[in-house]
Amino acid sequence: MVEWSHLPGLSPYAETLAAMEARATAISRGEAPEAIWLLEHPPLYTAGTSARAEDLVDPDRFPVFPVGRGGQYTYHGPGQRVVYVMLDVSKRGQDVRCFVRALENWVIDTLAEFNVKGEIRPGRVGVWVQRPDKGLAPDGSVREDKIAAIGIKLRRWVSFHGISINVEPDLGHFSGIVPCGIRDHGVTSLVDLGLPVTLADLDAALIRCFDPAMARLGTACPT
Repeated sequence: MVEWSHLPGLSPYAETLAAMEARATAISRGEAPEAIWLLEHPPLYTAGTSARAEDLVDPDRFPVFPVGRGGQYTYHGPGQRVVYVMLDVSKRGQDVRCFVRALENWVIDTLAEFNVKGEIRPGRVGVWVQRPDKGLAPDGSVREDKIAAIGIKLRRWVSFHGISINVEPDLGHFSGIVPCGIRDHGVTSLVDLGLPVTLADLDAALIRCFDPAMARLGTACPT
């Protein structure tokens, strides 16, 4: 059984990271059940293992936390649902690529609950939505915005870090970084797309969609 927890208020980053790592260690030792934490952080930037110095546009804007997850710079703040996933990947096929794809499909399924079509793109981590309302890109393609970021780390086959989904954050706060190192696309949120979705609405959809997404991982690598 996966233990779901909602952390109230704005969770301080360093303390939450330490607690998450401790929980992942306890899971790997068989001392605690798998866990998913739903929370918000105060405004901050995190730098993944592939972060480039030039992508930190405004280093004095918010605190910056170097972290051990994969990926580059990302933003966390109020109105964004952060989902920390502490799951035993050894029980889910021991295939990291398939596990990440399952997380992406979990997000896509969740967004579909609100009639939002989330998509993945080769070479661009996370989940994207098309924005025909913004016109065409210089190459003639439909513009796309990122709505969810994914970055995990494994230790003894237990995952930690996880997913962030934009519900109603201040999208201007993303301007202090080049999110995930991608310069040619923007960011969006459910509210920015015109949907009156709350964090509670999103949480309910995440819980509904979790088991089916993981069940697909148990039978074959999701596509």
